[in-house]
Amino acid sequence: MSDREIPEQYLEGYAEILSEVAATGRRLTRDELASRRALGEQAAEAGYGLRSLVIAHLAAARGAWPARGADADGALAAVQQAVDAFAEGYERAQRLAVRQEEAARREFIDDLLYGRSDLGRLAERAERFGLRLSHEHAVAVARGPVAYEEGDAVPRQVERALISRFGDRSILLTTKDGRLLCIAPGHQQDVLTHFAKQAHAATDGGQVAVGRPQSGPGGVVQSYEEALNALEIAERLDMDDPVLRASDLLVYPVLARDRQAMADLVRNTLGPLTEARGGAGPLLDTLTAYFDSGCVAAEAARRLSLSVRALTYRLERIHRLTGADPGDPAHRYMLQTAVIGARLLDWPESAGVA
Repeated sequence: MSDREIPEQYLEGYAEILSEVAATGRRLTRDELASRRALGEQAAEAGYGLRSLVIAHLAAARGAWPARGADADGALAAVQQAVDAFAEGYERAQRLAVRQEEAARREFIDDLLYGRSDLGRLAERAERFGLRLSHEHAVAVARGPVAYEEGDAVPRQVERALISRFGDRSILLTTKDGRLLCIAPGHQQDVLTHFAKQAHAATDGGQVAVGRPQSGPGGVVQSYEEALNALEIAERLDMDDPVLRASDLLVYPVLARDRQAMADLVRNTLGPLTEARGGAGPLLDTLTAYFDSGCVAAEAARRLSLSVRALTYRLERIHRLTGADPGDPAHRYMLQTAVIGARLLDWPESAGVA
Protein backbone atom coordinates (compact mmCIF):
# COMPACT_ATOMS: atom_id res chain seq x y z
CA MET A 1 0.00 0.00 0.00
CA SER A 2 1.16 3.55 -0.65
CA ASP A 3 1.39 6.18 2.06
CA ARG A 4 -1.87 7.79 0.78
CA GLU A 5 -3.72 4.60 1.60
CA ILE A 6 -2.64 4.47 5.26
CA PRO A 7 -5.69 5.36 7.37
CA GLU A 8 -5.38 8.33 9.70
CA GLN A 9 -6.20 6.13 12.68
CA TYR A 10 -2.63 4.75 12.68
CA LEU A 11 -1.26 8.32 13.00
CA GLU A 12 -3.72 9.38 15.69
CA GLY A 13 -2.18 11.94 18.08
CA TYR A 14 1.17 11.87 16.27
CA ALA A 15 1.12 15.49 15.02
CA GLU A 16 0.01 16.78 18.43
CA ILE A 17 2.80 14.89 20.21
CA LEU A 18 5.35 16.25 17.75
CA SER A 19 4.19 19.84 18.19
CA GLU A 20 4.17 19.66 21.97
CA VAL A 21 7.58 18.04 22.19
CA ALA A 22 9.05 20.63 19.81
CA ALA A 23 7.62 23.42 21.94
CA THR A 24 8.67 22.06 25.34
CA GLY A 25 11.76 19.98 24.51
CA ARG A 26 10.49 17.08 26.60
CA ARG A 27 10.70 13.39 25.64
CA LEU A 28 7.71 11.22 24.92
CA THR A 29 5.94 9.89 28.00
CA ARG A 30 5.51 6.21 28.79
CA ASP A 31 1.81 6.37 27.84
CA GLU A 32 2.62 8.06 24.52
CA LEU A 33 5.16 5.40 23.65
CA ALA A 34 2.67 2.70 24.64
CA SER A 35 0.05 4.25 22.35
CA ARG A 36 2.52 4.21 19.44
CA ARG A 37 3.30 0.54 20.06
CA ALA A 38 -0.40 -0.31 20.18
CA LEU A 39 -1.01 1.47 16.88
CA GLY A 40 1.94 -0.41 15.36
CA GLU A 41 0.42 -3.71 16.44
CA GLN A 42 -2.97 -2.75 14.98
CA ALA A 43 -1.41 -1.72 11.66
CA ALA A 44 0.47 -5.03 11.43
CA GLU A 45 -2.68 -7.00 12.19
CA ALA A 46 -4.51 -5.03 9.47
CA GLY A 47 -1.87 -6.08 6.94
CA TYR A 48 -0.22 -2.74 6.17
CA GLY A 49 3.44 -2.75 5.15
CA LEU A 50 5.98 -1.26 7.54
CA ARG A 51 7.69 0.70 4.77
CA SER A 52 4.45 2.48 3.86
CA LEU A 53 3.70 3.18 7.49
CA VAL A 54 7.12 4.76 8.07
CA ILE A 55 6.68 6.89 4.96
CA ALA A 56 3.29 8.03 6.31
CA HIS A 57 4.91 9.01 9.62
CA LEU A 58 7.62 10.99 7.85
CA ALA A 59 5.04 12.75 5.67
CA ALA A 60 2.98 13.62 8.75
CA ALA A 61 6.13 14.93 10.44
CA ARG A 62 6.79 17.23 7.50
CA GLY A 63 3.25 18.55 7.70
CA ALA A 64 3.45 19.17 11.45
CA TRP A 65 7.04 20.38 11.54
CA PRO A 66 7.46 23.18 14.07
CA ALA A 67 7.86 26.77 12.93
CA ARG A 68 11.24 28.45 12.76
CA GLY A 69 12.71 29.08 16.17
CA ALA A 70 11.27 25.92 17.72
CA ASP A 71 13.43 23.04 18.87
CA ALA A 72 14.16 21.14 15.62
CA ASP A 73 16.45 18.66 17.41
CA GLY A 74 13.70 17.91 19.89
CA ALA A 75 11.25 17.35 17.04
CA LEU A 76 13.65 14.96 15.32
CA ALA A 77 14.13 13.10 18.60
CA ALA A 78 10.34 12.85 18.95
CA VAL A 79 10.02 11.47 15.42
CA GLN A 80 12.71 8.92 16.21
CA GLN A 81 11.05 7.86 19.46
CA ALA A 82 7.58 7.66 17.94
CA VAL A 83 8.63 5.70 14.84
CA ASP A 84 10.81 3.39 16.91
CA ALA A 85 7.94 2.60 19.31
CA PHE A 86 5.53 2.16 16.40
CA ALA A 87 7.95 -0.23 14.66
CA GLU A 88 8.46 -2.14 17.91
CA GLY A 89 4.74 -2.75 18.23
CA TYR A 90 4.53 -3.68 14.55
CA GLU A 91 7.36 -6.22 14.86
CA ARG A 92 5.88 -7.65 18.06
CA ALA A 93 2.60 -8.30 16.25
CA GLN A 94 4.50 -9.83 13.33
CA ARG A 95 6.41 -12.19 15.59
CA LEU A 96 3.21 -13.23 17.33
CA ALA A 97 1.54 -13.85 13.96
CA VAL A 98 4.51 -15.95 12.82
CA ARG A 99 4.42 -18.01 16.02
CA GLN A 100 0.69 -18.55 15.65
CA GLU A 101 1.14 -19.54 12.01
CA GLU A 102 3.93 -21.95 12.91
CA ALA A 103 1.82 -23.47 15.66
CA ALA A 104 -1.14 -23.88 13.30
CA ARG A 105 1.13 -25.40 10.65
CA ARG A 106 2.68 -27.82 13.12
CA GLU A 107 -0.73 -28.84 14.46
CA PHE A 108 -1.96 -29.41 10.90
CA ILE A 109 1.09 -31.50 9.99
CA ASP A 110 0.74 -33.63 13.13
CA ASP A 111 -2.95 -34.22 12.44
CA LEU A 112 -2.25 -34.93 8.78
CA LEU A 113 0.52 -37.47 9.37
CA TYR A 114 -1.14 -39.19 12.32
CA GLY A 115 -4.59 -39.19 10.74
CA ARG A 116 -6.19 -38.20 14.02
CA SER A 117 -8.44 -35.37 12.81
CA ASP A 118 -11.80 -35.34 11.10
CA LEU A 119 -10.97 -35.89 7.42
CA GLY A 120 -13.43 -33.29 6.16
CA ARG A 121 -12.07 -30.63 8.49
CA LEU A 122 -8.53 -31.72 7.68
CA ALA A 123 -9.16 -31.24 3.95
CA GLU A 124 -10.44 -27.71 4.60
CA ARG A 125 -7.37 -26.81 6.64
CA ALA A 126 -5.08 -28.33 4.00
CA GLU A 127 -6.12 -25.76 1.39
CA ARG A 128 -4.61 -23.05 3.59
CA PHE A 129 -1.25 -24.76 3.12
CA GLY A 130 -1.64 -25.36 -0.59
CA LEU A 131 -2.76 -29.00 -0.49
CA ARG A 132 -5.90 -30.44 -2.04
CA LEU A 133 -6.34 -33.73 -0.26
CA SER A 134 -8.92 -35.00 -2.72
CA HIS A 135 -6.03 -35.42 -5.18
CA GLU A 136 -3.15 -37.88 -5.14
CA HIS A 137 -0.13 -37.01 -3.02
CA ALA A 138 3.22 -38.65 -2.38
CA VAL A 139 5.61 -38.11 0.51
CA ALA A 140 9.39 -38.22 0.52
CA VAL A 141 11.27 -38.54 3.81
CA ALA A 142 14.96 -37.76 4.25
CA ARG A 143 17.14 -38.63 7.21
CA GLY A 144 20.63 -37.43 7.91
CA PRO A 145 23.32 -37.88 10.54
CA VAL A 146 21.55 -35.49 12.93
CA ALA A 147 17.97 -34.52 13.73
CA TYR A 148 16.52 -31.46 11.99
CA GLU A 149 13.96 -28.94 13.21
CA GLU A 150 11.92 -26.23 11.50
CA GLY A 151 14.09 -23.22 10.83
CA ASP A 152 17.41 -25.10 10.82
CA ALA A 153 19.87 -24.31 8.06
CA VAL A 154 19.42 -27.65 6.25
CA PRO A 155 15.59 -27.47 5.88
CA ARG A 156 15.87 -23.84 4.75
CA GLN A 157 18.52 -24.77 2.18
CA VAL A 158 16.39 -27.55 0.72
CA GLU A 159 13.28 -25.35 0.71
CA ARG A 160 15.09 -22.56 -1.15
CA ALA A 161 16.32 -25.04 -3.75
CA LEU A 162 12.80 -26.35 -4.41
CA ILE A 163 11.18 -22.92 -4.52
CA SER A 164 13.80 -21.58 -6.92
CA ARG A 165 13.23 -24.58 -9.21
CA PHE A 166 9.47 -25.06 -9.02
CA GLY A 167 8.02 -21.96 -7.37
CA ASP A 168 4.71 -22.57 -5.62
CA ARG A 169 3.46 -25.93 -6.87
CA SER A 170 1.33 -26.98 -3.91
CA ILE A 171 4.43 -28.32 -2.21
CA LEU A 172 4.69 -28.60 1.57
CA LEU A 173 8.11 -28.97 3.19
CA THR A 174 8.43 -29.61 6.88
CA THR A 175 10.25 -31.64 9.52
CA LYS A 176 8.95 -34.51 11.62
CA ASP A 177 10.80 -36.47 14.28
CA GLY A 178 14.11 -35.04 13.11
CA ARG A 179 13.58 -35.94 9.45
CA LEU A 180 12.88 -33.75 6.41
CA LEU A 181 9.55 -34.25 4.64
CA CYS A 182 8.28 -33.17 1.26
CA ILE A 183 4.60 -33.59 0.37
CA ALA A 184 3.81 -33.04 -3.30
CA PRO A 185 1.03 -33.88 -5.78
CA GLY A 186 1.37 -37.47 -6.89
CA HIS A 187 1.83 -36.62 -10.56
CA GLN A 188 4.75 -34.28 -9.86
CA GLN A 189 7.43 -36.91 -9.36
CA ASP A 190 10.04 -34.42 -10.61
CA VAL A 191 9.47 -32.42 -7.42
CA LEU A 192 10.19 -35.41 -5.18
CA THR A 193 13.18 -36.42 -7.30
CA HIS A 194 14.64 -32.92 -6.94
CA PHE A 195 13.88 -32.94 -3.21
CA ALA A 196 15.71 -36.25 -2.88
CA LYS A 197 18.74 -34.87 -4.70
CA GLN A 198 18.85 -31.68 -2.63
CA ALA A 199 18.18 -33.43 0.69
CA HIS A 200 20.86 -36.05 -0.01
CA ALA A 201 23.39 -33.28 -0.62
CA ALA A 202 22.27 -31.02 2.25
CA THR A 203 22.31 -33.84 4.80
CA ASP A 204 25.86 -34.90 3.87
CA GLY A 205 24.82 -38.06 2.09
CA GLY A 206 21.60 -38.77 3.95
CA GLN A 207 19.10 -41.31 2.69
CA VAL A 208 15.74 -40.45 1.14
CA ALA A 209 12.69 -42.70 0.80
CA VAL A 210 9.74 -41.92 -1.47
CA GLY A 211 6.30 -43.35 -0.78
CA ARG A 212 3.86 -44.25 -3.54
CA PRO A 213 1.22 -41.70 -4.63
CA GLN A 214 -2.02 -42.24 -2.69
CA SER A 215 -5.44 -40.63 -3.07
CA GLY A 216 -7.77 -38.95 -0.62
CA PRO A 217 -7.28 -37.29 2.78
CA GLY A 218 -5.71 -40.45 4.16
CA GLY A 219 -3.38 -40.83 1.20
CA VAL A 220 -0.70 -38.60 2.65
CA VAL A 221 -0.54 -40.77 5.78
CA GLN A 222 -0.25 -43.96 3.70
CA SER A 223 2.54 -42.56 1.53
CA TYR A 224 4.34 -41.19 4.60
CA GLU A 225 4.19 -44.56 6.37
CA GLU A 226 5.46 -46.32 3.23
CA ALA A 227 8.44 -43.98 3.12
CA LEU A 228 9.19 -44.59 6.82
CA ASN A 229 8.92 -48.35 6.31
CA ALA A 230 11.32 -48.12 3.37
CA LEU A 231 13.87 -46.36 5.57
CA GLU A 232 13.45 -48.99 8.28
CA ILE A 233 13.88 -51.83 5.78
CA ALA A 234 16.97 -50.16 4.36
CA GLU A 235 18.47 -49.90 7.83
CA ARG A 236 17.80 -53.54 8.65
CA LEU A 237 19.09 -54.80 5.30
CA ASP A 238 22.08 -52.42 5.21
CA MET A 239 20.91 -50.82 1.98
CA ASP A 240 23.01 -47.77 1.17
CA ASP A 241 21.10 -46.53 -1.89
CA PRO A 242 20.74 -42.73 -1.64
CA VAL A 243 17.13 -42.88 -2.85
CA LEU A 244 14.68 -45.65 -1.96
CA ARG A 245 11.30 -46.01 -3.60
CA ALA A 246 8.61 -47.87 -1.71
CA SER A 247 7.29 -49.28 -4.97
CA ASP A 248 10.61 -51.12 -5.44
CA LEU A 249 10.57 -52.62 -1.95
CA LEU A 250 7.05 -54.04 -1.78
CA VAL A 251 8.32 -57.60 -1.49
CA TYR A 252 9.76 -56.92 1.97
CA PRO A 253 6.53 -55.80 3.68
CA VAL A 254 4.85 -58.83 2.10
CA LEU A 255 7.48 -61.13 3.56
CA ALA A 256 7.26 -59.49 6.97
CA ARG A 257 3.47 -59.32 7.10
CA ASP A 258 3.15 -62.73 8.76
CA ARG A 259 5.85 -62.33 11.37
CA GLN A 260 5.25 -65.69 13.00
CA ALA A 261 5.51 -67.56 9.69
CA MET A 262 8.70 -65.68 8.87
CA ALA A 263 10.12 -66.44 12.32
CA ASP A 264 9.34 -70.14 11.83
CA LEU A 265 11.09 -70.12 8.45
CA VAL A 266 14.17 -68.43 9.87
CA ARG A 267 14.33 -70.73 12.89
CA ASN A 268 13.79 -73.94 10.94
CA THR A 269 16.07 -73.06 8.03
CA LEU A 270 18.90 -71.12 9.64
CA GLY A 271 18.65 -72.28 13.26
CA PRO A 272 21.38 -74.94 12.83
CA LEU A 273 23.89 -72.19 11.95
CA THR A 274 23.99 -71.22 15.63
CA GLU A 275 25.88 -74.48 16.29
CA ALA A 276 28.83 -73.34 14.18
CA ARG A 277 32.04 -72.16 15.81
CA GLY A 278 31.74 -68.39 16.11
CA GLY A 279 27.95 -68.51 15.96
CA ALA A 280 25.58 -67.90 13.08
CA GLY A 281 26.75 -64.35 12.30
CA PRO A 282 29.68 -65.08 9.94
CA LEU A 283 27.76 -67.72 8.02
CA LEU A 284 24.71 -65.46 7.72
CA ASP A 285 26.98 -62.69 6.38
CA THR A 286 28.36 -65.19 3.88
CA LEU A 287 24.89 -66.05 2.60
CA THR A 288 23.97 -62.36 2.43
CA ALA A 289 27.05 -61.49 0.36
CA TYR A 290 26.58 -64.56 -1.84
CA PHE A 291 22.97 -63.74 -2.70
CA ASP A 292 23.59 -59.98 -3.03
CA SER A 293 26.36 -60.70 -5.54
CA GLY A 294 24.07 -62.80 -7.73
CA CYS A 295 25.51 -66.08 -6.38
CA VAL A 296 28.92 -65.30 -7.91
CA ALA A 297 31.48 -66.78 -5.52
CA ALA A 298 34.38 -64.58 -6.62
CA GLU A 299 32.37 -61.36 -6.09
CA ALA A 300 31.00 -62.54 -2.76
CA ALA A 301 34.53 -63.41 -1.60
CA ARG A 302 35.74 -59.95 -2.60
CA ARG A 303 32.94 -58.29 -0.62
CA LEU A 304 33.84 -60.31 2.45
CA SER A 305 37.62 -59.91 1.96
CA LEU A 306 37.98 -63.70 1.75
CA SER A 307 39.63 -66.03 -0.70
CA VAL A 308 37.30 -67.93 -3.01
CA ARG A 309 38.42 -71.12 -1.32
CA ALA A 310 37.49 -69.79 2.12
CA LEU A 311 34.10 -68.69 0.81
CA THR A 312 33.48 -72.09 -0.76
CA TYR A 313 34.34 -73.75 2.55
CA ARG A 314 31.77 -71.59 4.33
CA LEU A 315 29.08 -72.46 1.78
CA GLU A 316 29.84 -76.14 2.23
CA ARG A 317 29.62 -75.69 6.01
CA ILE A 318 26.20 -74.06 5.61
CA HIS A 319 25.09 -77.00 3.45
CA ARG A 320 26.19 -79.53 6.06
CA LEU A 321 24.52 -77.69 8.94
CA THR A 322 21.21 -76.80 7.28
CA GLY A 323 20.87 -79.53 4.68
CA ALA A 324 20.22 -76.80 2.08
CA ASP A 325 22.75 -76.13 -0.67
CA PRO A 326 23.10 -72.40 -1.54
CA GLY A 327 24.29 -73.38 -5.02
CA ASP A 328 21.24 -75.52 -5.75
CA PRO A 329 18.37 -73.55 -7.36
CA ALA A 330 15.89 -75.84 -5.60
CA HIS A 331 17.22 -74.72 -2.20
CA ARG A 332 18.29 -71.20 -3.09
CA TYR A 333 14.89 -69.48 -2.87
CA MET A 334 14.15 -70.90 0.58
CA LEU A 335 17.60 -69.93 1.88
CA GLN A 336 17.49 -66.44 0.41
CA THR A 337 14.01 -65.79 1.78
CA ALA A 338 15.14 -67.00 5.20
CA VAL A 339 18.19 -64.71 5.03
CA ILE A 340 15.98 -61.73 4.21
CA GLY A 341 13.69 -62.68 7.08
CA ALA A 342 16.64 -62.96 9.45
CA ARG A 343 17.76 -59.46 8.57
CA LEU A 344 14.25 -58.06 8.90
CA LEU A 345 13.79 -59.77 12.28
CA ASP A 346 17.33 -58.94 13.46
CA TRP A 347 18.14 -62.64 13.90
CA PRO A 348 20.05 -64.14 15.65
CA GLU A 349 20.35 -61.17 18.05
CA SER A 350 16.58 -60.86 18.43
CA ALA A 351 15.23 -62.88 21.33
CA GLY A 352 11.90 -63.14 19.54
CA VAL A 353 13.25 -65.69 17.00
CA ALA A 354 14.89 -68.29 19.16
